Formats: sequence, C-alpha cells, structure tokens
Amino acid sequence: MTNTYQQYFSDEHEMARQAARRFVQKEIAPFVDEWEEAGGFPRELYQKAAAAGILGVGYPEEWGGVPGDLFMQIVVWEELARGGSGGVAAGLGSLNIALPPILLLGTAVQKEQFVRPVLAGEQVAALAITEPGGGSDVANLQTTAVRHNDHYLINGSKTFITSGCRADVLTTAVRTGGPGATGISLLVIPGDTPGLSRSQPLKKMGWWASDTAQLFFDDCRVPVSNLIGVENMGFYAIMANFQRERLQLAVLTNMTAQLALEESLRYVKEREAFARPLAGFQVIRHKLVDMATQVEVSREFTYRVAAKMDSGQDQVMEVSMAKNFACQVSDFVTYEAVQIFGGYGYMREYLVERLYRDNRILSIGGGTTEIMKEIIAKRIL
Repeated sequence: MTNTYQQYFSDEHEMARQAARRFVQKEIAPFVDEWEEAGGFPRELYQKAAAAGILGVGYPEEWGGVPGDLFMQIVVWEELARGGSGGVAAGLGSLNIALPPILLLGTAVQKEQFVRPVLAGEQVAALAITEPGGGSDVANLQTTAVRHNDHYLINGSKTFITSGCRADVLTTAVRTGGPGATGISLLVIPGDTPGLSRSQPLKKMGWWASDTAQLFFDDCRVPVSNLIGVENMGFYAIMANFQRERLQLAVLTNMTAQLALEESLRYVKEREAFARPLAGFQVIRHKLVDMATQVEVSREFTYRVAAKMDSGQDQVMEVSMAKNFACQVSDFVTYEAVQIFGGYGYMREYLVERLYRDNRILSIGGGTTEIMKEIIAKRIL
C-alpha cells in the first residue's frame, strides 16, 4: 500500500488528505450514528465542507472551486467514505454527478447561476436520470420536455434520486425529440419550479443518511436557456458523465471494503474464543489474507484506471471493469467481516453491519453489474 500511495499521491495530495480527514473526524464521524437513525444529515454540512475547501475540490477556481487533479478528488472521496456512512458520502458527493455536464457543456451564465452556489455549499445539486419504469434503460426514458416559445413544458417522473428531497439544482434528462438516444436532452430544473413535487425520503436498505426521492414533473415550465449544450445531444453527455461516476463508485466501494477489513483486523485481536484471540486461528488468518489481498488488488487497479483517465485516455471499458471488480471484492469482504464478528456483526451498533448494508447498492448505482458487462463485451468482441 505504501508503494501504491507514493506512485499516485504527492505530498500535496497527502496534505489535502489530512485536511479532509480532520474535517471528517470533527464534523462527520461523531454524528454518523445519529444521522443514520434520523435518515439524513444537516444541510449545514454542505456549507461547512465548502468552507473547509473540500466540497469543491477538483473544480475550476473561476466558479468557486479548488483546483486539483483527479487524485485530489479521490483523496476527498476516500476520506468522506472513511467517516463510515455511505449515505453521507453519497449526499455530499451528489454534486460530482450533477455539475460536470454543466461545466462541460454549459454557458458562462449557467455556470454562474448553477455551479457557483453549489460549490459554495449554499445550494444542493442532484442528477435526475433514472425513471420508475426504465432503470438502466436510459435511451428510452419517458420524461418529456416540449418546447413552447422560450420555455420547455416538462412532464414525467424520476426515481432513486440521491439528494432529490432537497436539491436546488436538478440536472435532468428529458426527451425533447423522437424515440431512442437521439431524442434526449439535459436541462437544469431549479428546485423551486412550480409543478415540481417530491416524495417523502425513500426508505432504503442502506445509505440511510442520504435523502433519496422520487420526483414528479407536472407541466413544469423551464426556460430554454436552461438547456445544457445542444438539444437532443444529451445522451452523449450522460454517457461521458457516467465514466466519472463509475470511478467515484469504485473508489467508494474500495473504501467500504477497506473499512470492513480494518474493523476485522482490530476485532480478531480483541475477541477471544476457546481461551485465545480469534487471530490465533489459522482459518481466520487465512480469511483475512484473502480479504487484504483482494482489497489491495482492486484499489491498485482503480488507481491505475484513474491515472489513465486523468491523462485523457479512453477508459470506458476499464472503468467498467474497475467498478465491477471493486463490487465483487467488497461483496466478499463485507460478508466475511460480518462472519468474523459473528452475532455482533449483525448488530446495528457495529460498523461492519452498516458497511454490509451500504455495500449492496454499489453494484446497482451508476450502472448495474450487468450493464457494465455489456459495455465491456462490446469492447472486447
């Protein structure tokens, strides 16, 4: 692990890591259990993260961000995940999937209006693509945006939207043209748009501390000036955006497995059975070796893919592989961690129980394992 860190992370990265870790230790870790049970974290956390200089890491200084390469963002993603709540990390990180299309294709006016307040922690951003009847079938989404002079009239619904309950900026996929991928556009829908309504927070297996909502659009009028890029070209922006989202999920998944491993290593030294520590049993030691090996391999592969992405190389296939492999590893490691803890691993006051639950969404979000395999298959066949 030391060599890996020396290869990908500079002293500047490590300074940023320590700053992010201090923020998490002070502002997140002591409250995670409370927020998990409450089903959300205070909105003020966005402003605190912005003031600490970690919310906008990797974004242009011109719009209020803190410039840095992809590994600077990875540092922040890892340390937020180290807080022990996938929900908090997902909620704070929802801007990372909502803002990139605006930064990539948006106008200066759009960036000033939508990006700056989010990076300042004053507003919350979310990405709204998934629909109740569509799931991974993005090309066939049904939410429509019909143009009337200088406005679009939007009707439809979205579901499983992270930060959907309180988002002020909704980067939304809509159908502006005919069927299929060539009829899709991206619009920014303000959270206070008349006709927009939201469900109560959806009750989930994991990620309890992130608000997740279903959104309903009933004749929502949105200015044409909120169109991101070119009309009917949104599908390609969505696909490009997915690559960074999948990398972020791979990083979060690796950290989920890392935490489960660390908790297990600590526990086997403290817990005794048959008058000796669990670490004294070969079956436990070998289990831990397999866990540690897989975590190390997955993390190294993810970093390698990230390095190639950061240099501008096409990594569509490789990032799909990295996400799938990380999920396989975390499935194994979180399962074994609960097994090592025995009955205590099934109790909610133990971190491994939460890691086990939070882990399950990672092979679904950002593109399911099956979708990743189809992407990979198209590249290798």
